[in-house]
Amino acid sequence: MRGPAFWTLILQFSLLLFFCFNGFHCGSLSDVPANAPDISPSVNPQPFLPLLAPSPLTPFINNSVTLSGLCTLNFSAAESLLSTTATDCWASFAPYLANVVCCPQLDATLVTLIGQSSKQSGMLALNMTHSKHCLSDVENILESRGANTELQKLCSIQPGNLTGASCPVIDVDTFESIVDSARLLAACDKVDPVNECCDQVCQNAISDSARKIALNGMSSTNGAHVLPEHLTRIDDCKNIVRRWLTSKLDPPSANSILRGLSNCKINEACPLVFPSIKNVVGKCGDMKSNETACCKEMETYMSHLQEQSFITNMQALNCAASLGIKLQKANVSSNIYSLCHINLKDFSVQVGSQEYGCLLPSLPSDATYDRTSGVSFICDLNDNVAAPWPSSSFKPDSSCNKTNKLPSLPKAISGQNGFDIKNLMISMFFSSLLLLIMLF
Repeated sequence: MRGPAFWTLILQFSLLLFFCFNGFHCGSLSDVPANAPDISPSVNPQPFLPLLAPSPLTPFINNSVTLSGLCTLNFSAAESLLSTTATDCWASFAPYLANVVCCPQLDATLVTLIGQSSKQSGMLALNMTHSKHCLSDVENILESRGANTELQKLCSIQPGNLTGASCPVIDVDTFESIVDSARLLAACDKVDPVNECCDQVCQNAISDSARKIALNGMSSTNGAHVLPEHLTRIDDCKNIVRRWLTSKLDPPSANSILRGLSNCKINEACPLVFPSIKNVVGKCGDMKSNETACCKEMETYMSHLQEQSFITNMQALNCAASLGIKLQKANVSSNIYSLCHINLKDFSVQVGSQEYGCLLPSLPSDATYDRTSGVSFICDLNDNVAAPWPSSSFKPDSSCNKTNKLPSLPKAISGQNGFDIKNLMISMFFSSLLLLIMLF
């Protein structure tokens, strides 16, 4: 009879195999940072790679994180947000959760940090020097809690994103003298993440306020036409408006609102990059040809999409429509989604075998951490919604399409932890056990 240590090793080894075989980052000795804790068998280390960690999994927190001392942001004011961001941007998961979870949460955290600090500074933007120091400090804090080490690149965030850019108003007093603050706050202090995406109450209030401070005193303020450079200024001023809003709310409420607003934009489009469809068209363009060959080529094509990122229910709908339209324009007239049994979840990263396709909720969601299962996130695993083949009148749109039957959140019966050991181990347990025994 094998002891508990043996079965713990099997669990960890199987998880490692799963991630390696499915394109996820696998740790090696070259991944160990220079200041990483000793991982020799003679000590009980703080793990820096959750996949290789002893059970229960616990985040690696480097308590000796060094800050610049030159950043004026009050990090303690957004402590809970920093913790959430570190989990959402967990090292191994971040590239696959970037579009829907990690980067929106990082953006919300930075906006809230500046907004909260404006209570003391009176400023809704940082200068470039402070921006560099603060962004570096935020990265160091998040990395010390297990976040990915390339968040700037992953989320396309630069120090300039923390400044006022081209917006002419960055101080609180001037902002409040121009904008109808009471109206803005009333429109945005409670945002319904479902209805807001359609009604755009808060979004319109933000746009109106941004327009006022961007074009204050200009003759085109009330005109129908705005010059291109004014559009850029208005966009930059939207960041100032968002920061002001977070200064009037507690950080959790501000974070919830910002994430809700970001998801409205996230769900409007497909984030996937489509490879060339030449081979699919060659096999599926003339359906008098072999249907098996067509579906095999389509399966190969979908496997490339499944290496990119986790997407939401709504994004999957848009991705299916976008790819379908591309194929139709290339003279693929038959409904190959139906022919080849393509479901919406097939457009997202697959967890384990094909039956575990993971679609994230179309409402804002976060990764979670607990001492038993480590870092995980919610998948909508059991919804086998067929990918709709677009008709000539189909418009890939958002959750405002009232005919859309997709759930905003996973059904109670189908909500699963995206990387729950119970779900992942089944498909590869026996092969992992055999390999492990061979190692002995």
